[in-house]
Amino acid sequence: MKKLGIYAIASAALIAGAGWLLTFAFPTASDRHALIVSAVMGYAVQLIAFAIARAWTVTNVVAGWGMGMLIRFIVLAIYAFLSSRVLGLPVAAALVSLAAFFFVSTLLEPVLLKS
Repeated sequence: MKKLGIYAIASAALIAGAGWLLTFAFPTASDRHALIVSAVMGYAVQLIAFAIARAWTVTNVVAGWGMGMLIRFIVLAIYAFLSSRVLGLPVAAALVSLAAFFFVSTLLEPVLLKS
């Protein structure tokens, strides 16, 4: 549980930093709304994926990490369809930001899954 807490705090900080950097590439109000929606979704999915990977560390850490990657891919694919049609978000800002948030917070996983 301690590792999950550390991951939650560190990934929130990384996602916030990446979101701030992405505001320079996507400056409009609708783009920023897409960044916020993507950040919240990305953070929630990352916590779930890390919890799954952490639970599998005892038996097979690679399988747990692969399951997390599969979850991220499926969420990104579903988000691609829903972001513009249902949520009315700018597609480029929504998808680029979600992929970026997944990427930066996934970089933390190997460090915290090691022990």
